[in-house]
Amino acid sequence: MQANQPQSDLPEIHVELREVGKAFGGTPVLKDISLAIRRGSVHALVGENGAGKSTLSKIISGIYVPDGGELLVDGEPVSFRRTRDALKAGIATIAQELALVPSLTVAQNIFLGNEPARAGFLSKRELRRQFAELTENVGFALNPDDIAGSLRTADQQKVEILRALASGSSFIIMDEPTAALSGTDVARLHDLIRSLAASGRTVLLISHFLSEVLELADDITILRDGELIRTGPAAKETEESLIAGMLGRELSALFPPKPPVPSEKTEPVLSVRGLRAPGVNRVSLDIRPGEIVGLAGLVGAGRSEIAHAIFGATPRLAGDITLDGRPLEHGVRASLANGLFLIPESRKDQALFLARSIRENVTMSNLSMFARALWIGRKREQASVTDVLERVTVRGSDARLVSALSGGNQQKVVFGRGLQKSRRVMIADEPTRGVDVGSRRAIYDLIVEQAKAGTGVLVISSDVEEVIGLCHRVLVVRAGSIVAQFVGKDMTETNIIGAAFTQAIPTVGS
Repeated sequence: MQANQPQSDLPEIHVELREVGKAFGGTPVLKDISLAIRRGSVHALVGENGAGKSTLSKIISGIYVPDGGELLVDGEPVSFRRTRDALKAGIATIAQELALVPSLTVAQNIFLGNEPARAGFLSKRELRRQFAELTENVGFALNPDDIAGSLRTADQQKVEILRALASGSSFIIMDEPTAALSGTDVARLHDLIRSLAASGRTVLLISHFLSEVLELADDITILRDGELIRTGPAAKETEESLIAGMLGRELSALFPPKPPVPSEKTEPVLSVRGLRAPGVNRVSLDIRPGEIVGLAGLVGAGRSEIAHAIFGATPRLAGDITLDGRPLEHGVRASLANGLFLIPESRKDQALFLARSIRENVTMSNLSMFARALWIGRKREQASVTDVLERVTVRGSDARLVSALSGGNQQKVVFGRGLQKSRRVMIADEPTRGVDVGSRRAIYDLIVEQAKAGTGVLVISSDVEEVIGLCHRVLVVRAGSIVAQFVGKDMTETNIIGAAFTQAIPTVGS
């Protein structure tokens, strides 16, 4: 990996915005933002979804053209009309929404546009040599010949990171770079970010993980409703001060009170016995009505595979599943018809129709509620959607494309689809990935609301604090099997992480 060494003849301020504004459809998204980002620093942007963080970063990276104001790089005014212009100026982006070419290999994606060539032809030997050098320096274990589209989300994120580094850029924008990574890979990326800054490169970090921001950043900028609230040294901030700045108020608690624990004598609403499926090895579990059960473990441990096998989205090789004591026919259609709903890990790839409206995305799997013969009762559909969007706190016209929403509001739309009908069991896979702290609390409230109504909830999360703060019980998954259960005082971060890394550990509970 090439590193740009600090140069004394370059200005201290690497990128500067002066009174930059941006509006969409007449609605201001950024309002006269003035910001200076120091060379060789890690500068963090924090704020709720919709605060303007991504819009600001897209102006710097050439995706958007500002409506007013000025952008300077190395003290010189620039006018980027496309991302290629920004790349020529040494600015690269690792986006939250991955943008790989799925049919190309890992190595081809990483060096796309910078392919080593001899006599006008791609040099595969040199490509592999450069790939080996880059991955050795960074510490990510990837196969250069794997097809990018076949990789799990966490590995695709690594490819995006490596592609930005391979470009030799001196200013790197990282939008939620650790959202899909496990603990070990997060630690490696943190080390990498520090080494980039130490080598003279500048990192603009956008993250909803406030502990990560405080650990890595030199400077922090808080945005709220398109306005810059303040910029200052990270050393003078705390999680509480950042939350207050982002929300404009104090957040008394991240997690709502848990609903009462269902009696052990209560019959399970969902019972799984000996389930085998691709990536799933003889899993058995029960969820009682009103119970929130967590599924924890490392990325790639098989948590999502368990969820998809229960929901019927992947083949079931063996095992039995009962819902309210009755055998559940395998398949997505049967699951939905019997009150089992899945909120998948990737809202973009597995849940949303980005070219469709918010209304259509809410009702997509619930149209039978409004159908009469071959017609849809639009008034009843509209009334239902309006009610659902109020419950999940998504404001504005439901005729807008869902792609225009922030990540947090997109996730709320997926929850809205699940809440539009009464459910017996809801499975939420990484429900708050890429979601700001305010929207996160709103999503937790929705989950607790469902449990209070008697719905059994299975929460899958890489955030150990999340499963502890939200769930009554936590099951730990390793290699496609449930290897431990923790309840009450035994539901600690040490126990859960220890079980995730250990082949077998006794089941414990209070």
